[in-house]
Amino acid sequence: MEHIFLHSLEHALTITGFVFAMMLLIDYGNILTRGRLDAALGKRQGFQYLITSFLGTTPGCLGAFMNVSFYMHGVITFGALVGGMIATSGDEAFVMLAQFPKAALLLFAILFVLGIAGGFLSDKFCKIFGIKYMPGECRIYNDISKKCNCRPLGLKEIYKEFKNISLSRFLLMAVIVTYIYLFFTGIIGPGAWNWVRVTALALLVMSLFIVVTVDEHYLQEHVWNHIFKKHVGSIFLWSLAVLAVLNFGLVFWNIEGFVKSHMVWVLLISVIIGIIPESGPHLIFVMMFAKGLIPFSVLVAGSIVQDGHGMLPLFAYSVKDALKVKLFNVVIGLTVGGALYFFGF
Repeated sequence: MEHIFLHSLEHALTITGFVFAMMLLIDYGNILTRGRLDAALGKRQGFQYLITSFLGTTPGCLGAFMNVSFYMHGVITFGALVGGMIATSGDEAFVMLAQFPKAALLLFAILFVLGIAGGFLSDKFCKIFGIKYMPGECRIYNDISKKCNCRPLGLKEIYKEFKNISLSRFLLMAVIVTYIYLFFTGIIGPGAWNWVRVTALALLVMSLFIVVTVDEHYLQEHVWNHIFKKHVGSIFLWSLAVLAVLNFGLVFWNIEGFVKSHMVWVLLISVIIGIIPESGPHLIFVMMFAKGLIPFSVLVAGSIVQDGHGMLPLFAYSVKDALKVKLFNVVIGLTVGGALYFFGF
């Protein structure tokens, strides 16, 4: 019991650290360029589908976290987020590359194309039927953003800020330094040195630079009041609760055994399991495909719907939006997977 909770806590801390760092960098980049980042993506909707699908196809959940961060900041459309989640296959991507690299690369290419097409169709569907979704709450303080100066302060200015350092700046620095230590020592995140660990440390070091060098106004209005107080706590608590329930369920409810005993419904079950915002349950389908027990169509259907931990921050931000994304992905997963299965793939 204690081991399961500690494992869930580690994953929740890892997710929260990634999301906080990426939200901070996206916000900083947007304000530093006076909204040009927002405008560039906002005016090129087709480009959004390409970028979010590309980020989604990158192994792991980092791309999905970044897409959610873009959406939470109102930078990309709902359809672009749907497309990014279609393309996302979470941590299973690493296993697939190790078990069946050629089939995995083919799968990633299919998911990339489906992400672009699915994102476009989702936006069109929402527009035609008047389906509303949250456009990104950060747009509500664009007037505040125009007054912000987040360019790095000079050494003399930094010295003045630190002579009378605010509690919020001190706490943010302490949190980020603690995260750097936890990732560097392998207490959280991947135990081995790989690109995920290096990326996490790079993001955290850049975040520390931002917190140290920005002026007090930007620090208070954007970093502390908005990103940290409004989002980080809820993301951590939501992630911890969901992961704890899922991990207890995997141990005591024997989800994998249930799936294996209902092979007639394996395609539908793969889609249902894909709804769960967790990487572990979907691994059963990856391994069954590696052993030749299920067809490629089942793997595609499950991969379209499942997105690892990528949806957890969105559930913390808006449960309704998260459920709508999942609904679109389920429909597309069943349609594409069913069609491939019908044609013998």
